Amino acid sequence: MEKARLTPFPKEQAATRICNLSSFATELLEIRSKDPSFHVLVIPGNPGIVAFYKDFIEALYDNLGEQASITAIGHISHSQKDSEHGRLFSLYEQIDHKVDFIEQELQHPEQPIVLVGHSIGAYIGLEVFKRLKNKVKMFVGLYPFLKLNKSSVTQSAIGYIARSSLLSKGVSLFASFIGSLQPSITRGIVRRFLGSSWSVTAVDAACCHLLKYHTMRNVLFLAMTEFQKLTEEPDWTFIREREDKIAFLFGVDDHWGPLSHLEEDQQISKRAPGVTLSVETEGHTHGYCCNEAGSIWVADYIANLIKNQSLIRKY
Repeated sequence: MEKARLTPFPKEQAATRICNLSSFATELLEIRSKDPSFHVLVIPGNPGIVAFYKDFIEALYDNLGEQASITAIGHISHSQKDSEHGRLFSLYEQIDHKVDFIEQELQHPEQPIVLVGHSIGAYIGLEVFKRLKNKVKMFVGLYPFLKLNKSSVTQSAIGYIARSSLLSKGVSLFASFIGSLQPSITRGIVRRFLGSSWSVTAVDAACCHLLKYHTMRNVLFLAMTEFQKLTEEPDWTFIREREDKIAFLFGVDDHWGPLSHLEEDQQISKRAPGVTLSVETEGHTHGYCCNEAGSIWVADYIANLIKNQSLIRKY
């Protein structure tokens, strides 16, 4: 694929909306097309904060010629307000939540659904696809987290903290303390320790949504349930059944979805040879959505995949 060009973001802005879904307050970030041919549903990673994906959604909308409505759906209780009063939600509760959203909000049979899942959102997206086979036209997994990487020190450390209720509470309290400081100090800390190359959008998302006690507790609880489930192999039978409708984008240096998953004996290309596999070599990271260059590049990649599926109208 040609290298994406850095261009100004489109004038059309993604808007935030709170949706009541199965009694849970759900944060959505969306752009509505006036005449959509299909609907793109973006499922975030962990943390499941839709504000991180604003630049990406707006770039994708522009790349698709404004022919698709696009929605990013947040995970339950990964938001600024503690609407669920401290309740913690597991991986499978978050999966059920995305299925409920499609069944409640996307009831337009003439509009195919394209699922885009990032990191653990790729695993969630595949599970949603399995349950709603007839509603989903295409699935794209971005930097997918589909199984544990036993050689990753970072995953081991996160898993250790997530399994301990005491450590999880301690980390969450520390995060909320940082979030309670003067905004300029909080922003400086986020930029220094989380993302020196992050966009203003990403820094704001971290300060407003991530540095909350209830959000961090849910991030770590979701991580714990992820690590428990992802000791198992992906559902290769289902992936083979729908391999012509599935694509994965891997990163060169990504411990969540390492290239070793492509190179081992049980690699995807052998288990499901019809799956579209790509490796991003432009130097973007697993957290592509946290900077403008990564958002534009991945939006261009997805738009090309969708165009190859003939979902775009030709005038």
